[in-house]
Amino acid sequence: MDLFDSIQQLSNQPLAHRMRPRSLSEYIGQQHIIGKGRLLRRAIQKDQLSSIILYGPPGTGKTTLARVIANTTKSHFSTLNAVLSGVKELRFEIEEASSRLKHFGKRTILFIDEVHRWNKSQQDALLPHVENGTCILIGATTENPYFEVNPALVSRSRIFQLLPLNENEMYQIARQALDDRERGYGEWDVSFEDGALEHLIKVANGDARSLLNALELAIETDLDENQSPTVRYITKAIAEESIQKKAVLYDKEGDYHFDTISAFIKSIRGSDPDAALYWMAKMISAGEDPSFIFRRMLISAAEDIGLADPQAMQIVLADAQAFDRIGLPEGRFHLSHAALYLATAPKSNSTMAFFDALRTVENEKDADVPNHLRDASRDAKGFGHGQGYLYPHAFKDHWVAQQYLPSSLQGKFFYNPGTVGYEGKMNEMILRRREAQNEVSLDDLSIEKLTTSPDDKNNSRWIQRMLSQQGEAFEQIREAVFSPLKVARYENILVMNPGHGFLVWESLRAAPEGSVTVITRNREEIEYLKNYSATLDELRRPVLLEKTAQELKENGDDMRWEKILSFNPLSTLNSRTEILKPVHSLLAEGGTFSFAQAVPSRSTRLSSYCEDKTIQDIMIESEKSIYSDKGNELTNWNEKDLIETVSRLPWKVEYEQLSQRQTRTFTEKMIRRFIHSSYLSHIKDEESTESVIDHLCKMLCNKEVDFNRVFIIVRCSKIDETY
Repeated sequence: MDLFDSIQQLSNQPLAHRMRPRSLSEYIGQQHIIGKGRLLRRAIQKDQLSSIILYGPPGTGKTTLARVIANTTKSHFSTLNAVLSGVKELRFEIEEASSRLKHFGKRTILFIDEVHRWNKSQQDALLPHVENGTCILIGATTENPYFEVNPALVSRSRIFQLLPLNENEMYQIARQALDDRERGYGEWDVSFEDGALEHLIKVANGDARSLLNALELAIETDLDENQSPTVRYITKAIAEESIQKKAVLYDKEGDYHFDTISAFIKSIRGSDPDAALYWMAKMISAGEDPSFIFRRMLISAAEDIGLADPQAMQIVLADAQAFDRIGLPEGRFHLSHAALYLATAPKSNSTMAFFDALRTVENEKDADVPNHLRDASRDAKGFGHGQGYLYPHAFKDHWVAQQYLPSSLQGKFFYNPGTVGYEGKMNEMILRRREAQNEVSLDDLSIEKLTTSPDDKNNSRWIQRMLSQQGEAFEQIREAVFSPLKVARYENILVMNPGHGFLVWESLRAAPEGSVTVITRNREEIEYLKNYSATLDELRRPVLLEKTAQELKENGDDMRWEKILSFNPLSTLNSRTEILKPVHSLLAEGGTFSFAQAVPSRSTRLSSYCEDKTIQDIMIESEKSIYSDKGNELTNWNEKDLIETVSRLPWKVEYEQLSQRQTRTFTEKMIRRFIHSSYLSHIKDEESTESVIDHLCKMLCNKEVDFNRVFIIVRCSKIDETY
């Protein structure tokens, strides 16, 4: 093919096809999976891709991303479309891949578009070749792979979900097409009436293909005899004609069907009538069967409203019957009436008590019918069945306290009455009657004996000593630093002051599709983490850098981290601003810096262990100096100073206190080191120093003593990109 043929072929292709990105730098959107530092981006750049499945709605870039991989990888890249291809075509590609690997040592990446279209046997044919490494699979699907793709294939692949593009990303795609001189309309003079381009973007609803098709239609068909062939002015009217109706993304047999009805029912359960109407309108607009919606509302009337409003069931039934007589479109009033009634009704899920009872039935043993509840019509004389039964109608208010559960379940209850609506009115009566019945049960239980054993205190102490208290303390700190953060699997995490990695390993677990970077100036920590992570897959290892936050900032890289974590990053008052400023710069917009900082002035002081009054006075006097404003920079600050310093930067600061009580065993070496490092300059003479050490050794050496530490857990959420 000569150059002219190549240019002509390109010009004959649709704009959406011509504008497919050729590299990661041209790819717009899906930053949660291919942004800087993300696992998939690193795998593509290093050509170390493993089998993946790309899942998302149409027009989000699944096929485009596969083409970017094809342009980047050194492996052979083959493509199949599951709609047009079957086992025959697959078998040919597998034979070719096997030959390439055997004779040339070249891997094959096999891209299968619409992979969910293959049936189970077709997908099974692919499985052994993915498993033995003959080919690497890239599957693309608009359906939930956990439902529509062979579980064995899913278990051997990483799943990446692509999201609809936002309006800013859609605008970038439109501008890319308008500015590109080779593939788009960069050689044309295209302008828009105010709101015209925005209309195309809004109606395309996150579908890049739909946007580009509409843009092409608007430009190519807007012919004006008075204008140059390459000059176009797109009015609102032209834009509206080019993309007349937003496509409702809905498949009555697929994921969106179940997700939308789930959103509808959860909106009813959450008493949000606006959301309930929105999701119902989306279903009706997409052609959902109204009888299906009514069935789900009948379930909700029992499950979510229940006895808080017993009328709810009748209302929905009446609306369903009216709809059967009237049909669409007027029947939409009855759908709306039922949905609004349920959404605004008082809520109770007390009918869920049945499932608690069912679990008990499935797990119970020997739960016979109590004798007084048995049928007395057949064997009352021989066995005494029914003896002792109290007939409720013979008593006031047609009720009497007696036990109705099997003897092994006496005192157990399943039903928790709600506090609103009809059920709320009955709540007090139900609880009072239950209390009375429990009194009857207690009388019956008086003949039963329970066995107990005294605690084995020596054994408990031995077990406690065997547990690593230091490990427990770090677990508690890790939980406090991590638990409020809600780390997404694709996020980039930066860990400062890693120690032996108690925050690093948790970060790797929390963000398997993101990245973990570690910075420290401690060479020993770097070597330890390097050796420890050597067993991990190369793409999953943390990036280890012997740098400070300031040095990382000065590198000039535009890499930003969604989460930055640290343990004791701020040792002295003077060092805080130097550390916090670069940390703020390294945070992504909306990111969080979460750290635990020990407060030395709040920890247990050695003076509290002294029994000799003279020695204790010396220690207390020294500690006044150590923890005062003029004391050691490591100890002369408290939590108030810490929060004031952190709050000087433009981020939202939240903090909490964590107190830890540990059992410590001191040695003479530890005591001497502690006294000489902190107390020595505050004790008047050497003789007094030795007296202090001797007394502390007598009180503490080789003994288990309580020691308290106080940490401030600080979370700083970035609210301003500039500082």
